[in-house]
Amino acid sequence: MLSILSYLRQGEYLLAIIVILSRCFVVFCCLPIHELAHGLVAYKLGDNTAKNQGRLSFNPFAHLNPIGTLMIFLFGIGYANPVPVNPNNFKNPKNGMALTALAGPVSNLLMGFVSVFVYYALASFYNGSTVMYAIMYFFYFAASVNVSLAVFNLIPIPPLDGAKILGALLPEDKYFKYMQYERYIMLALFVLLFLGVLDTPIAWLSSAMMKLISIIPQLIFGGI
Repeated sequence: MLSILSYLRQGEYLLAIIVILSRCFVVFCCLPIHELAHGLVAYKLGDNTAKNQGRLSFNPFAHLNPIGTLMIFLFGIGYANPVPVNPNNFKNPKNGMALTALAGPVSNLLMGFVSVFVYYALASFYNGSTVMYAIMYFFYFAASVNVSLAVFNLIPIPPLDGAKILGALLPEDKYFKYMQYERYIMLALFVLLFLGVLDTPIAWLSSAMMKLISIIPQLIFGGI
């Protein structure tokens, strides 16, 4: 994952600034879209809860979570306030919850694809300009953070989307038993993130996904 401090230590001040700006973009644009995607899918499947609570909005302040936002800047991964969903409004509650949960990471992958597409498009015209270099890597870092968010949110640990997807796969009694330990699991997640234990697996999976979504842009614009 991208480290702002590592760039500062290496004297790469321009890259550090670009990373900060790209993470601001993710926080104020991509996270709201992530949550909006959850709400829209739930709404389409018959649940009006998010709509009634004003969560079908691009307004970042309707979605942002202070701790999740701080995590974006510190670790490059984080979360927003979960969109409220009432599974009783779905025809098939388990499948409805799984599809609603999956919508968020899918939206991040789509935004990551668009960002990396723009990066390769600009790179094909790169002429050594510092301004163009900054714009290129703004989109590259935005793509990287979006992909990392998708990978991170698919971890089956509450409050992440992966936990809700897991609920569609496990028998209800086992899932509810698992969720009884939600607070302790969340605490363990933060400790693992702080200690850097999850850095390697998340970075490996994110790198693999970045390569995957880069295939089409590379075929169109050529590799760098």
